[in-house]
Amino acid sequence: MSSDFEAYEQDFGTLTADITNKVGRIPKLGGEEKTQLVLNVDKQLEEVRELLEQMDLEVREIPAQSRAMYNSRLRSYKQEMEKLEKDFKRSRIAYSDEVRHELLGEDGNSSESQLIKLREERAHLLDNTEKLERSSRRLEAGYQIAVETEQVGQEILANLNSDREKIQRARERLRETDANLGKSSRILTGMLRRAQLPVTPTVTNISAYVSDFVKSH
Repeated sequence: MSSDFEAYEQDFGTLTADITNKVGRIPKLGGEEKTQLVLNVDKQLEEVRELLEQMDLEVREIPAQSRAMYNSRLRSYKQEMEKLEKDFKRSRIAYSDEVRHELLGEDGNSSESQLIKLREERAHLLDNTEKLERSSRRLEAGYQIAVETEQVGQEILANLNSDREKIQRARERLRETDANLGKSSRILTGMLRRAQLPVTPTVTNISAYVSDFVKSH
């Protein structure tokens, strides 16, 4: 079990190292190149989140005497993930030297405060975008759960219908058995009434009486 956790740790280290490198490059880029790199990092961060979830599940299965050590390691990875997300967010709204020069201008007409204001506006827009993305993911997850629930419901209905048919067939067989028992009971009652058995009947006597009774019916 711990070997699986350590394998996740290796994947975590490889991914976070690559993300850190890309986060440092984002402010230096612009246009489509920056957009593509941001999308790539965002996808990798999602993979890291999934890794942390898997690591969390693995820790729960580790024996209690060793669990504390793995919990401590997992907490440090989660803290590293939080820092990485913050760095990524800052890198997305940071301006490259070239963009900064264009915004401030050579003649100094634009002030640093204007640049800060623009940065704050971009951060606000980014927050809204991230909220929309999270909402979209939750909606997709909710839709998937609804689809799975509907499939389970259909399977349950199909099973119930099958069980109902089995119960109906069992009832029909029970009625047939009851009818046969009633008929047998009537035959035996009639036989007892009509038979004139000796005080000590023998098997031969009984067989003969039964045979005669059945032939007469």
